[in-house]
Amino acid sequence: MSNATPPNSSAPITIKKYANRRLYNTASSAYVTLADLAKMVKTGEDFVVYDAKSNEEITRSVLTQIIFEQEGIEGQSLLPITFLRQLIRFYGDSVQALLPSYLEYSIDQFSGESPAMREAATRAFGHGPFSPASFSALQDMTRKNLAAFTQALGVFAPFAGAKPPAPSDTAKPEPGQASADINELRAQLSEMRRRLDSLTDKT
Repeated sequence: MSNATPPNSSAPITIKKYANRRLYNTASSAYVTLADLAKMVKTGEDFVVYDAKSNEEITRSVLTQIIFEQEGIEGQSLLPITFLRQLIRFYGDSVQALLPSYLEYSIDQFSGESPAMREAATRAFGHGPFSPASFSALQDMTRKNLAAFTQALGVFAPFAGAKPPAPSDTAKPEPGQASADINELRAQLSEMRRRLDSLTDKT
């Protein structure tokens, strides 16, 4: 009888990575590969990866390795070179602290709309080249996600009726550290919006 953790179990499966780069699934008591972990992600199995020697959690780096492997497969690439270059530029930038939350929010929104997006992708890619209209729809979706994310930040405003400033507005200082933090986030969002618009204009 297998002692493997059920896919929907609340407790994530523990994966240990050894010095020889081998990965060990403690639930199934078997060695696994990055491809195996990729399949687990796709089927919704949650796991955490620890360095077997130091016991340091290294889940992020292993997931990054999986993405690297997938990007190396011909025809599987998801990340455009322009996006990768821009992502590198964001490291150490003033918006670095905000970008992970925005990307997580956007991918959640994208996943929620995946049935419609799959249908749109089939129309765009299944019958000829990707049309300008289809790309425009994706641009609109990106802008809407950013606008929704900006609105979500408004929930933390000191006054319930506070309206997030337009991208061209300069955030005015308000009393209290919390208000100052919100203003800083809004300013970063405005800068991110400007960079996204600049990026899509070059495409």
